Amino acid sequence: MKQKFTIPFLIALFFIVIPFGGNAQIKKENLKWGFTYGTGSQNKFPFDAKDYSHEVDFYKIQINYRFKDKQKWAFEVNLEPSYNVVHHQLLNRFYVKPSDADNYQELTELYMQKRTIKEYVLNCGFIVRYKLYKQMSTYAIGSVGPMVSDKATERLAKGFAFSDIFGLGLSYEINKVQFDFRYSVRHTSNLELKQPNGGHNTSNAEFSLLFKL
Repeated sequence: MKQKFTIPFLIALFFIVIPFGGNAQIKKENLKWGFTYGTGSQNKFPFDAKDYSHEVDFYKIQINYRFKDKQKWAFEVNLEPSYNVVHHQLLNRFYVKPSDADNYQELTELYMQKRTIKEYVLNCGFIVRYKLYKQMSTYAIGSVGPMVSDKATERLAKGFAFSDIFGLGLSYEINKVQFDFRYSVRHTSNLELKQPNGGHNTSNAEFSLLFKL
């Protein structure tokens, strides 16, 4: 996912969600909330990072609202605030070049240490769901949102950035409880607000437990 995807998606999100939220009556039975745990790596398919190691654990609260429901298809808005713990280490000593910074040698020594980075993220997006049968459905999700990280890497500056996610999932419902598995890819970048802005990509497996109100 390229960083230029972020702006159009945010604009589309604003013009669809805001009018819907202002004019539609919220139905309690269409609202779900729950918790998600996920783990990801930049060294798993379709990514293959050899210059550095980048692994992440996600801890999310998920708020989901179904605003349109047909016989087989459903459309949902999804909000996911998350706390992420990233384990990052530069592996290629020659990755940071003299042209990147005057203190490139100092930065190289810092980045080659295994470091823990904390991210605070708010992703908002859409789910398109297809019902396989009464209790089981599959879906696609696209979301984007702001994030703040507490440390820089050789590829992404500390502080404000964006988190873009695309995923495919499978859900199973029992009464008012929904079990959910999702495979996703995630890209983080800061739209050239700071340097560096190479960003990070991860392939993720996520597990959720949601409850209907």
